[in-house]
Amino acid sequence: MTDRKTELAANLARVEERIAAACAAAGRRRDEVTLIVVTKTYPASDVRLLAELGVRQVAENRDQDAAPKAAECADLPLTWHFVGQLQTNKVRSVAGYAGLVQSVDRARLVTALSKEAVRAEREMGCLIQVALDAEAGERGDRGGVAPDGVAALAEAIDGAQGLRLDGVMTVAPLAGPYAGRQRAAFERLREISTDLRAAYPAATMVSAGMSADLEDAVAAGATHVRVGTAVLGVRPRLG
Repeated sequence: MTDRKTELAANLARVEERIAAACAAAGRRRDEVTLIVVTKTYPASDVRLLAELGVRQVAENRDQDAAPKAAECADLPLTWHFVGQLQTNKVRSVAGYAGLVQSVDRARLVTALSKEAVRAEREMGCLIQVALDAEAGERGDRGGVAPDGVAALAEAIDGAQGLRLDGVMTVAPLAGPYAGRQRAAFERLREISTDLRAAYPAATMVSAGMSADLEDAVAAGATHVRVGTAVLGVRPRLG
């Protein structure tokens, strides 16, 4: 193994141990939680090494980084998740490689994603990003729709060509009633997910938790955790 591959393998093993322990503590099976490795700021060579180590789900938050990386790794058996705030002028590019967009938070974005999914002749999964720091009818500081807007957005996605409603996502808020209360935030997301699944039974994904708080997310019922630093290390932003 190269030094970098050895480093990534060790980091992945540690993250796997954390997820397994969190599942055991929560009385959940390990296969109930999927690891998504957030590869933002890291080169395509790292993505290739991760694939060799068995990673199949990767995430990016900026199209200008993701598009060339996805193209360079097009031969790999990967599902790309887009997790950042998505501007409508980037949707055509994102629709070319993303299997899932986790940051859907407004009707205009649904319309744009549907148009480009149809154009690309592919289906994209969508998660509704829930902003637990947003007032009713508003969006969060880091994107996301307030909880009261989830139902209308779900209806829009469900009725849109080329899109598939897969579930919900959140980022632990830095402000508001859930600031510093990750477990409570993730439990609230799980409640929102339960309500959503009553109307859309296939929308089972609950994406929550990152390197610092994945245990809280698993305890609160997350089905997917998004881990970057704990796998890839700390690295300055590109560009």
